[in-house]
Amino acid sequence: MAGEQVSARVDSWIWSVRLTRTRSIASDACRGGHVRVNGVRVKPAHAVRAGDEIRLRHEGRERIVVVSRIITKRVGAAVAAECYVDKSPPPPPREEAVTVAVRARGAGRPTKRERRDLDKLLRRPE
Repeated sequence: MAGEQVSARVDSWIWSVRLTRTRSIASDACRGGHVRVNGVRVKPAHAVRAGDEIRLRHEGRERIVVVSRIITKRVGAAVAAECYVDKSPPPPPREEAVTVAVRARGAGRPTKRERRDLDKLLRRPE
């Protein structure tokens, strides 16, 4: 494209390609040391160029992407996916939903029998 930028701020690029929900989350991740560009921790204003490898730890998962196109405006998900090559490991499998014991509000402390049942349900050792 004519007039396409050669570099962009790392926080802006991460937000633009929809790796984070907001730009402030991307900036906070940079300040917290959760973003690396080519293996080096970076600040939010670090310049990103095509070919850079970005590692982002976010929401308990590490995303590894290689920049293929620089954008600064947030775009749709389909267009955003074309701006990077995703080399992330597959997400961990979702654990089966664990049933949570719920007591009625105001029911007081559990009795010894109820506590044993809760321990058995939660698979705690006796």
